Amino acid sequence: MDSNSRKIFQENFKEIHPPLRPEEALVEANRCLYCYDAPCVKACPTHIEIPRFIKQIASGDLAGSAKTILEANAFGHSCARACPVEVLCEGACVYHDWQEKPISIALLQRRATDEANLVGLEPFEPGPDNGFSVAVVGGGPAGLACASYLRRLGYAVTLFDREKDLGGLNTHGIAEYKMTQKVSADEIKRILALGVTVKKGVEIGRDADPEDLLSGFDAVFLGIGLGETKRLGIPGETLRGVWDALSFIRHVKNRDLKPLGQSECTVIIGGGNTAIDAATQAKRTGAARVVLAYRRAETDMSAYEFERALARTDGVEFLLNAAPLRVLGKKKAEGVEFARTAVKNGKVIELRGSRITVECDRVIKAVGQAKQISVAKTLGLELRPDGRIAVDPRTLRSSHSKVFAGGDAISGGKEVVNAAADGKRAAYGIEKTLRPGAALPPGNEYWVSTIEGRRVAPIPPRSEEMAHA
Repeated sequence: MDSNSRKIFQENFKEIHPPLRPEEALVEANRCLYCYDAPCVKACPTHIEIPRFIKQIASGDLAGSAKTILEANAFGHSCARACPVEVLCEGACVYHDWQEKPISIALLQRRATDEANLVGLEPFEPGPDNGFSVAVVGGGPAGLACASYLRRLGYAVTLFDREKDLGGLNTHGIAEYKMTQKVSADEIKRILALGVTVKKGVEIGRDADPEDLLSGFDAVFLGIGLGETKRLGIPGETLRGVWDALSFIRHVKNRDLKPLGQSECTVIIGGGNTAIDAATQAKRTGAARVVLAYRRAETDMSAYEFERALARTDGVEFLLNAAPLRVLGKKKAEGVEFARTAVKNGKVIELRGSRITVECDRVIKAVGQAKQISVAKTLGLELRPDGRIAVDPRTLRSSHSKVFAGGDAISGGKEVVNAAADGKRAAYGIEKTLRPGAALPPGNEYWVSTIEGRRVAPIPPRSEEMAHA
């Protein structure tokens, strides 16, 4: 990385939510009311026992707190940074009812998991071999979470991923100012330490036959995520200077800015959280002007309100009710022609005589990702009309008795925490399918209780592993 790039990251990619100091964490933890029927727990897709882990921080038991978090959410270290807590746990905090600041749950969660990483805490062990083997396809949060819980239950797990680096979008797709790749790597290292066999650079359907998974393993979990960014379907989108959002973000995450070049004006097309991430990172990597164009009104955007506010703080301009018609230029992008739009009977219509042009030298497409259906079709799985894999919501078993699925392959694209929750639920489903009525290995009762809706035991005695905290 050259000196200019290094300066850009030092100045523009500092964490937007820096960690709490130890004394700040204690003060914040003691603000918590430890609600019994806590709405924050219900709002968390993985159902972390939030009052419990906060009470453990308040009592100085960071080891116990980290274990509580990671029991319920195998990606609790990443989610402390990457979760949209404003619309999940913190958004549900009872302090909102009194117009007061909610508990800083994410920062407290980070306090516990950061300390656990610092001291090398390994809170879980693999269960005794139960004689069954499972193939996990996809090394993103859903696949890795599933693998971690399966290993704790004693399953032999082989994980296949087409990339050289595991983690999926958790590694390559989250804005650098939210979470660095090291955080993802630390999370993955802890999970793989449970004894997961990993086969990188192997794409099922290209390098291995999906049918071989069925014959070679007792169960298969598909955490294959989504495919490439969807095409705009307009002239000029193959010109030089037109990027898909995920490729653009990946270059930034890898701190490889040279291929991105310099930009006087970058136009982002899309209205989701990925579009916001691309826009803010385009601005922070030096684009003089960034315009985010969306074909509907701002209230129709799927991007969270706090994400839109961040983009505006970074100087991103919003061009609303504007649908792209073509990318201008002969060899490289020189602008985008838009039609002004309105919504009539739920449909976007072009307003006559309202076309406008935004001159630019870079265009980033952020209009969602296509579904990956080839593996599912090969295995004969039932698909929903939009291409998602159909599953039983309780066990995440597909229409094939040996195949389970989770993450974006069944949701169409949600957060890391949702994928982690799916991985946990699928492990539960596999266990209930292959070993119905079997006794759980010791130490697994708590995470199973988060699936079955049972409350956990009272806060355990204070651990001495991190008493100095």
